Amino acid sequence: MSSVTKHDETAVLLLAHGSPDSVDDVPNFLLRVTGGRPLPPEAVEEVARRYELIGRSPLTELTLRQGELLAKKLNMPVYVGMRNWRPYISEALKRMIADRIAHAVVICLAPQNSRTSVGLYRNSLGKTSDPALTFDFVESWHDQPELIHAFAEKLSAGRSKAGAESGFPAPVIFTAHSVPSRTVLDGDPYEIQARETAALVAAAASLESSEWRFAFQSQGMSGGAWLGPTVETTILDLKRSGHRGVFMQPIGFLCDHVEVLYDIDVVFRQFAANEGMRLWRADSLNDSPLLTSALAAIVNSRLRSTRETH
Repeated sequence: MSSVTKHDETAVLLLAHGSPDSVDDVPNFLLRVTGGRPLPPEAVEEVARRYELIGRSPLTELTLRQGELLAKKLNMPVYVGMRNWRPYISEALKRMIADRIAHAVVICLAPQNSRTSVGLYRNSLGKTSDPALTFDFVESWHDQPELIHAFAEKLSAGRSKAGAESGFPAPVIFTAHSVPSRTVLDGDPYEIQARETAALVAAAASLESSEWRFAFQSQGMSGGAWLGPTVETTILDLKRSGHRGVFMQPIGFLCDHVEVLYDIDVVFRQFAANEGMRLWRADSLNDSPLLTSALAAIVNSRLRSTRETH
């Protein structure tokens, strides 16, 4: 987080999901995720096992780094708040009030809008104790041009490398985190936006429609239907079509964390191997300059709009 003086009245607030600092923190982290509803012990143990396998999730440090890069590019204060772990959104809001911030452009580091993610982030802002602190909340930015180019850059570089290794162009599976099916039945825009992001990235990377698919990953452990198709069924479909490998790019995530490092790099890679197929993945955006440019463009656009209306 950047330092501020009492004269800095406008800032940026980046919101993210959060991730436990260690395996020992997993039970408390999951209680935050579920709003205090205990999960079955076997579910907690399974999540802890996943974090153990990848060592730790770098989500927090990468998100803080994204904030530092944005602050440097904009030359203005940028705060980071996590919904489910430290640094909590409430802590970021307290710091902003102490730093005499009057207004903040708020961006969720989840480009596609769902009430199960972005909606919950927005609710967290309602708990601020200072009515003088106002927010310009960005509802979604799934089609932001620099974001699309950032994904396309990583896709093209990774797929070229995979092709050089294998001698054949692997079809692409774009993914986003699944949500309960009832969510989109209630009019949630998430599925439409996730698929639109994928289509825009495919076009920017000059992929033909036959060269890519879209799937939802990381379906939850709770009961009820979750959005599909799943990655596993998509891999099997591509195998039946004669493909010997797949290239994955999660376009719903902006940095490495457990859904990337475990779900893709461990589970889906092993699933593909069991089917006699190779699996490659595009590098996550992490500290991509194009991602920083995308965030900066959003902030500058919002600040211009604010000035024009006053």
